[in-house]
Amino acid sequence: MKTRNCELHHQIHSNSLTEPDSFWANAAKELSWDRGWDRVLDDSKAPIYSWFAGAELNTCYNAVDRHVENGRGEQVAIQYVSPVTESEYGITYNELQAQVSRLAGYMDSVGVKKGDRVVIYMPMVPETAYAMLACARIGAIHSVVFGGFAASELATRIDDAKPKLILSASCGIEPSGVVPYKPLLDDAIAQSDHAVDTCIILNRSQYTAELVTGRDVDWQSAVADAPDIACQTVAATDPLYVLYTSGTTGQPKGVVRDNGGHAVALSWSMKHIYDIGAGDVFWAASDVGWVVGHSYIIYGPLLVGATTVMFEGKPVGTPDPGIFWRIIEQYRVKSFFTAPTAIRAIKRDDPDGDFLKDVELSCLKTLFLAGERCDPDTLNWAEKRLNKPVIDHWWQTETGWPVAANLMGTAPVEVKAGSPALPVPGYQVEVVDEMGDVVEAGASGNVVIKLPLPPGTLTTLWNNEQRYLDSYLSMYPGYYLTGDAGYMDEDGYLYIMSRIDDIINVAGHRLSTGRFEEVLCQHEAVAEVAVIGVDDKLKGQLPLGLVVLKKGVTLSDEELYRELIALVREHIGPVASFRLVSAVQKLPKTRSGKILRGTMRKIADNQEYKMPATIEDPQTLELVRNALTRMGYADAHV
Repeated sequence: MKTRNCELHHQIHSNSLTEPDSFWANAAKELSWDRGWDRVLDDSKAPIYSWFAGAELNTCYNAVDRHVENGRGEQVAIQYVSPVTESEYGITYNELQAQVSRLAGYMDSVGVKKGDRVVIYMPMVPETAYAMLACARIGAIHSVVFGGFAASELATRIDDAKPKLILSASCGIEPSGVVPYKPLLDDAIAQSDHAVDTCIILNRSQYTAELVTGRDVDWQSAVADAPDIACQTVAATDPLYVLYTSGTTGQPKGVVRDNGGHAVALSWSMKHIYDIGAGDVFWAASDVGWVVGHSYIIYGPLLVGATTVMFEGKPVGTPDPGIFWRIIEQYRVKSFFTAPTAIRAIKRDDPDGDFLKDVELSCLKTLFLAGERCDPDTLNWAEKRLNKPVIDHWWQTETGWPVAANLMGTAPVEVKAGSPALPVPGYQVEVVDEMGDVVEAGASGNVVIKLPLPPGTLTTLWNNEQRYLDSYLSMYPGYYLTGDAGYMDEDGYLYIMSRIDDIINVAGHRLSTGRFEEVLCQHEAVAEVAVIGVDDKLKGQLPLGLVVLKKGVTLSDEELYRELIALVREHIGPVASFRLVSAVQKLPKTRSGKILRGTMRKIADNQEYKMPATIEDPQTLELVRNALTRMGYADAHV
């Protein structure tokens, strides 16, 4: 069966590349359009492409109103679960339509029109979904900024997006306690050059914010008497949102997503990748501030009429490592999507899966992992404990939906631990050397995607098309540069090993940090690991590993060091020159779970660095600095 499915996957993939117009036109039939397209793929401005040129639709109508009209009004659209506030409730499609149309009506009454930008600086509450959908309803372009971002970072995004309106909340809630958002918002507005006329503020019971007279409006008061407003037709090529991702220059890049291609791609992916349709329950345990939250907490599930779970909490500590499993059981989640780092955190605190023993998970068909490379040990642990397929898949903020994945709804293929499986239809993925020549199977290189990118991917960068061309399309003409390094095996399976910047050059040997991490994770005492390349006068660079141990491990430092060195020597060989490894209590990560290897590398090599705006726990950098100093790196006085 898996062999036949592999052939089916390749056939579907081939059709999508040879006949893209008919492939995506067929996919588009799942949606409601106000006007048909003149051209499915418009290549008249290549290498800038657009999809469904001439077509018109409304994303909010497709995600909300049409389900009400089709008799699904009493179905739960959003199931909110907040262990940090000890509250949970469901919002039906009828209720969602009412909330969104009134909020959109108020936004319209204060002058927000089609094409205006709206910044959303909110925690994981249903009102954040209302805000996004209300923007889509009237054709405004939303830009969600992760709640709790530093004021300076928020100010940068305000100045770039130039919003007509900001929607925010008094606070967010972390396991450590309440995080006031309103003071950060006030500070950001004071720092920004762009003047914001109106802010709608959701006051939460955990922290009451002071409103600025003449600028700030209480959320509940605003929508109480607001008129309902109908969905406004927009062009398929009009922007739906701008989502900022960190740029290497320090100036964030505003990824632009359109309405038509986005809706088609997400609708297709829900059915074919995640095996989710109308009435099913889907849960992406992420945050709306990240691309996963945009695509698979809000838009993807709602576009197909599913129930989406919105979770305000953490995989461990709110209150324990069993919270994910209990929610899946309670709400009959069919497909669950989280980050490998979340599973590693659960594995660290519950290595034997004790919290799984009292839950019944027959409803769960598949666990999907993405956000950072999933090492085989983590995938195998989850597969063993859950006794379910665990599917690693790979994509980026820029692509908006998976580039490589297992089509669990159409043609499930063999899982190869360490690989996100095969390129998804629409994506022609290749691995090339520095000259742009395709390398042979098994050889490492830069992962690129041949143009045009499929629907749903970024169309440009906000107000900076030249930066889009320079950052993504200039290195290999005719290709999109992913920035990742990896290889393809003889079956066409893709392996993403690291960012291009994370390739270590040891005496002329190019080695990926991902391979080192894969090997070190095999040790039974290791819960998490990060490997970076550090400067070395003799060999150019050397690999340095920092590991987090599972709870209850009693191994001595000397034993751990000896066993980890031996493990790398056995699996990679002496060429690795691996002699630098130490245990740390915690690794520095972004709030979305990505390990901050680049920042760690700068600390080790005594280079200047800026505290990443997305860091979850700033104290972890000091833990890392102390460990690096003990190893002879990171001068403590720098």
